[in-house]
Amino acid sequence: MVPSGDKFSRTGAMAWVEQELLALDREHLRRRLAIRVGAQRAVSNIGGKEMINFGSNDYLALAADPRLTQAVSQALIDGGWGSGSSPLITGHSRGHKLLEERLAEFENTEAALLFPSGFAVNSGIIAALVGPGDVVYTDRKNHASLLDGCRLSRADVRPYPHAEPDRLESLLAKSSHYRRRLIVTDSLFSMDGDTAPLVAIADLADRYGAMLMVDEAHATGVFGKNGRGVCEELMIEDRVHIRVGTLSKAMGSIGGFVVGSRQLIELLVNRARPYVFSTATPEPMVAASLAAMDIIEAEPERRTQLLDRSASLRSSLSGQGWNVGNSTSQIIPLIVGSPERAIALSTELREQGLFVPVIRPPTVPDGEACLRLSMTFGHTEDMLSKLLAALRHI
Repeated sequence: MVPSGDKFSRTGAMAWVEQELLALDREHLRRRLAIRVGAQRAVSNIGGKEMINFGSNDYLALAADPRLTQAVSQALIDGGWGSGSSPLITGHSRGHKLLEERLAEFENTEAALLFPSGFAVNSGIIAALVGPGDVVYTDRKNHASLLDGCRLSRADVRPYPHAEPDRLESLLAKSSHYRRRLIVTDSLFSMDGDTAPLVAIADLADRYGAMLMVDEAHATGVFGKNGRGVCEELMIEDRVHIRVGTLSKAMGSIGGFVVGSRQLIELLVNRARPYVFSTATPEPMVAASLAAMDIIEAEPERRTQLLDRSASLRSSLSGQGWNVGNSTSQIIPLIVGSPERAIALSTELREQGLFVPVIRPPTVPDGEACLRLSMTFGHTEDMLSKLLAALRHI
């Protein structure tokens, strides 16, 4: 007889699970799933209540755009849903190849490669580039996928303080005995909303003969003249060996990608384990991504308006006395310190019809619990005025 779930978790080998959950409760760090009903929009039904949604990474408001849904519907009719196998068997379709070619053209590189998710890209690429006898340098506030990729590589991992190139240089100066050196960084940091000092980091990579990998996940579609990201905005694309992006944020689709030289992509096809051993993404994803790229190229006002409104909101929040850190983007943290205070503030905002998620350790360091505001093109001036009025009252 199989024991019930409650009995199984409270006795024997799994009894520790309940204690771990109770410890999370005591520290105000336990997370629970919120159920969204309907499309991902600036106003969404979350947890059974219609709220202005400041929790989505759908920065250009494309996730529910009818042009994407129509493209996906037609792709489903033409080619079905599941891809059936990994890309190296029969999963790599003509559509996947077309999207990779389009991404390479968009990113102005020789080649591109699709992955099931942005997390899979980072966890696979780093281990394909470095290993035992090598060293990888990582910003302490890099996304979890980059940090996990560093650990999985089995190379020596040398974290450096957030956005401090001088400290990175002091580590690089001691790296001559390693076979290969790799620097990995986000371009736009997902919780702080600030950007990496990429020009200084590229200078260091050149000086010390290190490979440079930049994750543009939160910047793709938003920054740069053509929407390629922070590297484009700073005009250093040709100095970055490996650039990573995602289709699941500003592009409103799903999946991740990497762009670079043709030889790099060929190596990753053979060595990146999440690519080799994962079922390929469904081909309707291709249709959504291609439609999104068409919109990004045809409607640059989406990103310019998004960044303008984000700058205005940051200024207003600072004027109210809120700590928005060093944010320079559509990601705006309200840093409040303790998880308890962050939870209380988020709860009060929900009661006023505003969904602003709580970010707590270990996602952010101790003492930096915050409310994370994600601005999108879909947020109107009236929505922002309601948010500011609520925060002023709090």
